Amino acid sequence: MLQHTLAGPAVFAGVGVHSGRHVRVAIRPAPAGHGIVFVRGDLPGENRIPISADAVVRTQLNTEIGAGGVTVSTVEHLLAALSALSVDNAVIELDGPELPIMDGSAAPFIKLIDQAGRRTLDAPRRYIEILETIEVVHGDKRAALSPNVSARPGLEVDFEIAFASRAIGRQRITLRVDESSFRRELASARTFGFVHEVEALRARGLAQAGGLENAVVVDGDRVLNPEGLRFPDEFVRHKALDAVGDLYILGAPVSGRFEGRYAGHAMNNALVRELVARPDAWRERIFAADLAQAV
Repeated sequence: MLQHTLAGPAVFAGVGVHSGRHVRVAIRPAPAGHGIVFVRGDLPGENRIPISADAVVRTQLNTEIGAGGVTVSTVEHLLAALSALSVDNAVIELDGPELPIMDGSAAPFIKLIDQAGRRTLDAPRRYIEILETIEVVHGDKRAALSPNVSARPGLEVDFEIAFASRAIGRQRITLRVDESSFRRELASARTFGFVHEVEALRARGLAQAGGLENAVVVDGDRVLNPEGLRFPDEFVRHKALDAVGDLYILGAPVSGRFEGRYAGHAMNNALVRELVARPDAWRERIFAADLAQAV
């Protein structure tokens, strides 16, 4: 399996859900081995932020990356789309501090990549194979990566959430994630929030542009969105989507089983950092041309 980039630029604009700022973005093709790099064009200097575990600087309600004092927030939905569509190399130029939230899911990013097209590059694609189970635990929250039970490289996600609201309750999803299953089962699942938290979040500079057009909004035991849910368990599906994006911060797909119990961006990133700190628990491999074995 070879590396991929976009066949042409994908250009779009929108509002950052936390900053409330209107931002223009261009995802541009990049050569083999370049990786995924964000570039803040609104600031002087080069301002390049390559994705990596160490690049994550904040995980409060989103994943924010930075380098040299320059940051970009809410990168997880776009990274999930890039991961699912096997885009290894891209330059993401933006003129603000946060990626647009779009409709709160990864579906608009999938559509943009589809419209731009993908191009195969003459270099093998690498992946991270999990060799030993690692986990991080904080109270009742847990995130873990364990070896893949299948001989075929790939990522399986097992995520569970529980909320007091009867609109959510307890939900769980187990899914082997590939392009087809991501498009069908996860891509359109939207982020969500609670009415009783909005005032406090906005006082902290968050959720400035959050609303029914870009999130599932829960008030007590009710979903306020007039169109309702896209899936009965849309909430846990979005958490699984976030996990796919947060893992891709490693710069390569993961082959293994991810388990998340009441986890969020902070736990996901803590797990990624723990993985990097445990070189005995993983190894880098190359996808075989037949997609069935690694060499």
